Amino acid sequence: MKTLGIWRHAKSDWNDRAARDFDRPLNKRGLKGAAIMGQHIAQQPIYWERIIASPAVRVAQTIELGAQAAKINPQVRWDRRIYLASSATLIDLLREQEGDPTTILMVGHNPGLEDLIFDLVPDDGSNPLRDIVEEKFPTAAFAKLELDIDSWADLEDGGARLVLLTRPRDLDSELGPEPA
Repeated sequence: MKTLGIWRHAKSDWNDRAARDFDRPLNKRGLKGAAIMGQHIAQQPIYWERIIASPAVRVAQTIELGAQAAKINPQVRWDRRIYLASSATLIDLLREQEGDPTTILMVGHNPGLEDLIFDLVPDDGSNPLRDIVEEKFPTAAFAKLELDIDSWADLEDGGARLVLLTRPRDLDSELGPEPA
């Protein structure tokens, strides 16, 4: 069995219009969300053998703040292909992981991460967590999927179970949706 963690970067700052999308940092709410979610992920009874992440500034900050809050020093493999990738690209990247780690945490962006969940978890009405993701996979959200495969090369659509979904607002109501 394999376990895939999916962590979307925390809320970024759209106020700096001069910054390229890749260089956008986290905003104040994102700083808090990254720390809270980083602690939460570190408290899960799982050791992430491999962490692969987009090198975009907002992803790097999310990981750094989460790690600081959790008092850990993770080794991250930065992969530019994750930046704004489609689900198909993310699946290809997972399939090619050398050494076949049992657990992988992927940190990146929507819509790719959300679509990855949709592609891997069957839409058969049996998973209420998938229904929540269909509503929204918000910034800093974390999902844990279990896959009955021996090798990442065997990863196929519809072959995962979504067993955990945590949004920042589940841990701190101040990190819930902003008023319209």
